This record gives sequence, C-alpha cells and structure tokens, in this order.
Amino acid sequence: MAGKVAMRSAKDRLRYTISFEALLMAMLVPVGAAFFDKPLSDIGLLGIVLSVKAMLLNLLYNWIFDHADARAGRVASDRSPLGRLLHAAGFEATLLLTSLPIYIWWLNLGLLQALAADLTVTSFVVVYTYGFTLAYDRLFPVAPAQATRA
Repeated sequence: MAGKVAMRSAKDRLRYTISFEALLMAMLVPVGAAFFDKPLSDIGLLGIVLSVKAMLLNLLYNWIFDHADARAGRVASDRSPLGRLLHAAGFEATLLLTSLPIYIWWLNLGLLQALAADLTVTSFVVVYTYGFTLAYDRLFPVAPAQATRA
C-alpha cells in the first residue's frame, strides 16, 4: 500500500467548484440565450439549475476521483494527461445523463434535440474542464500542508 498522499482540502475543492461554474456560466449563458432565442433570464435560470446540480455532483465526483488517485499513490494535481482526460470525460458523461431530462423539460425539446444541445455543451465543457483544471492545478498545487485525511 502506498504512503499518505496529499489531497485537496474541502475549502480548496469548494473554491475550485465555484470558480469553475462561475466562469463557465459567464461564457455559456449569453450563447445559449442567443441560440435558443430565449431571454437571458430564462437561460440564466436554467444555467443556475444546471450549475447547482453540477457543483454538487462535482464535489462528490472529485472527492471520489481524488480518493482513487490517493489509493493509487498519486497526487491529484500531478495527474497525467490521460488521467486528466479520463477525469474530464467521466465527469461530463455523468453530467450528460443527469442533465438530459432537465433540457427536455425546461426547453420543451424532443429527446434528439435535447441530446444534440447537451452534447454540444458537453463537448465544449470537456475541453474547458481539461484547461480549467490544468490551470487551477498550476495556480493552486496540492501542498503537503493542505493534506487531509484520505
């Protein structure tokens, strides 16, 4: 079994999640309002609903992923490019499954239309997640003083 590996604190995870969602919404809400020809307030509220769901899911998903890294003797901020790709793609697949019913109901779309819209957003967010997480890890690397119990 590997020795203790430093992990992100709950405060650091919260900072990551809030900054991730705020920047993402600032980019996607205006584009969504224009694309669906809906008021900013409608798409903004949808964005808030999806964002809150994503933040809660993000906290749980990253906690699980960080613990898997720690069990394998890896530090989360030192993930390989493949590890980052798996992390981002897995999270977005989970979001897709949980967001599709919301798109259908909120935007009054058919299944295929909602799937196309969700896949478009998801495709963007996968790339965004990779870049954001890489930048976040460089700005806020995991330090031994941040270590929490694994």
